[in-house]
Amino acid sequence: MWEGARIEAFEVVPLALRFREPYVTVRGRLDRRELALLRLRAEGVEGFGEAAPLALRGGTSLALVVEELDAVWRPQLVGEQLSANPEEQVRGVAEFSPQARDAVKMALFDLVGKLSDVPVWRLLGATTAGPVRCNATISAADPATVAARVRTWAGLGFETFKLKAGMDDDVAQVLAAREAAGPAAQIRVDANGSWSVDVAAERLREMAPLELAEQPVATLEEMAALRARTDVRLSADESVVTVEDADAAAAVCDAATVKLAKVGGPLAAMRIAARIPVYLSSALDGPVGIATAGHVAQAIDDSGFAHGLATSLLFADSVATRECTIEDGFLHLPPGPGLGVEIDEDAVQRLRIELD
Repeated sequence: MWEGARIEAFEVVPLALRFREPYVTVRGRLDRRELALLRLRAEGVEGFGEAAPLALRGGTSLALVVEELDAVWRPQLVGEQLSANPEEQVRGVAEFSPQARDAVKMALFDLVGKLSDVPVWRLLGATTAGPVRCNATISAADPATVAARVRTWAGLGFETFKLKAGMDDDVAQVLAAREAAGPAAQIRVDANGSWSVDVAAERLREMAPLELAEQPVATLEEMAALRARTDVRLSADESVVTVEDADAAAAVCDAATVKLAKVGGPLAAMRIAARIPVYLSSALDGPVGIATAGHVAQAIDDSGFAHGLATSLLFADSVATRECTIEDGFLHLPPGPGLGVEIDEDAVQRLRIELD
């Protein structure tokens, strides 16, 4: 039995995954996604975590997240006895960025799952697991390019399309997407809080019908004002980080989208999902982060909204030899205990980056 095993090693590897095409939102453009891969080892078994800084939101930089992991979490965890409860393992440790906490919790869940020979979804309390319905994530571009991307994703079986809004021609992009996708498709827009209430009310009227609008305005107070001026369902993103935020959002929003990197880990996401209907979204995660969110999706109630977890299709690179797969618009978890992800050592070395 592994009870009593101690954490033997802790390694952080900064790396970058290239996008197939530039990822563009009202907040900026990314040509590659910088992440940190975390490895923990106990009893000769490795558990993997991943830190995904919120690069386009002005959040904690990758360099600072890596410094937190190395300087704070490594000395706290190496040599410590492994707990069957990852939340207990990190309790009492000085907490800094949610991205660092998320990486540590992922790796601990993966490690405990592997040593226990059970998948992480079972550790989270789910009794069964199945495919996770996902939306297509469409980067902002000119309307013709957006339409072409929608047709490509529709050909892969997607029926829900998330478009980035907040640009001058975003209405034209939505109209082009709807024509390309067909009348039965669901279209949601994400303005990343860039609209005023007046602009949001006007744009949503011009874009209708929509499945929902994700963070159309910056604050929950503005969301409440917009609620009185639109029939489009509203979802919070940046406005919901804590359970207290979720309680406040539940009064003015129809749902919230949760990123593990934003809230700080699986159980934090589950606590929020107990307060407001939730769909999970990728923070442009790599394979470890996507797999963790896929396991969390098994343990929360189905809100009826497709999850934003198909973003691996946006990347030209991967650091995994085994990871979640996307088939007909659904995410499928890899088999095996823990998260089920297997790392490609050659890819890790090839995609490794140096931080200033």
